[in-house]
Amino acid sequence: MKILLTGANGQVGWELVRTLACLGEVVAFDRQGLDLAQPDGIRNTLRTIRPQVIVNAAAYTAVDAAEREKSLAFAINGDAPGILAEEARRLDALLIHYSTDYVFDGKKSAPYREEDPTHPLSVYGQSKQAGEAAIAASGCRHLIFRVSWVYGRRGRNFFLTILRLAREKEELKVVADQIGAPTWSRMIAEATALALARYHGQTGLYHLCASGETSWHGFAARIIERAHAQGLLGKLLPVRPITSAEYPAAAPRPANSRLDCTHLRQDFALTLPDWETQLALCLEEMQQSLIEATQKV
Repeated sequence: MKILLTGANGQVGWELVRTLACLGEVVAFDRQGLDLAQPDGIRNTLRTIRPQVIVNAAAYTAVDAAEREKSLAFAINGDAPGILAEEARRLDALLIHYSTDYVFDGKKSAPYREEDPTHPLSVYGQSKQAGEAAIAASGCRHLIFRVSWVYGRRGRNFFLTILRLAREKEELKVVADQIGAPTWSRMIAEATALALARYHGQTGLYHLCASGETSWHGFAARIIERAHAQGLLGKLLPVRPITSAEYPAAAPRPANSRLDCTHLRQDFALTLPDWETQLALCLEEMQQSLIEATQKV
């Protein structure tokens, strides 16, 4: 099996390079190798490599910046997935693509199901919704995985930001009225590899995120608590809850980002660990890496 992977240096893409390797030949591209803002480059690359599986882990993810860079966000998140889907249909390839909880407005009181109406509040969410629609309209075989609150040891994300701020500040103030499931990029990559290994013709949309739920405030407090206990932080500083109104941002966020993953469990026999277990595993890996780096010095 030849697998073409985009976004190889991103949070999820970097993990996918490793998890997909056991399933076949992985031809991985970062942004320099394959710029999704360049339609002709996408088509030429796919027609040259002719993969059996396309995994699109590249995306424009700067949620606030997207409000002023709408054209670029839509080119990468909306137009490019449609082009990938068209080429996948030509090749009879399977397209795996990642979307987001931000396609919802967060007003539902229960976790969102795949069939719930979308109503994105931000340009970022609108661009990701456009990508979903383009793939569905193409007629290609596809798996779209909506993920939520992704973090990891690479790139820019909430997890790394909290660890950095915890070393610089005496107190943190974090939004407590937005609820979701923080999901480690490693778990997304491993679930993707398992879904591909168990693939038997399914096509469509699936929610894929950690079990359980918390707020950004709850996630931040647990990051600091666990990191301090494992010696990754020298001090245990207070984390104060605030409202979204007290932390204004260019792009509005959904208050409820919870996703119902029942379909993923039914079709692929997959259930991701709860968010606290994932956080513990991520921090343990970080601690082990630091130990190994110290031993090499």
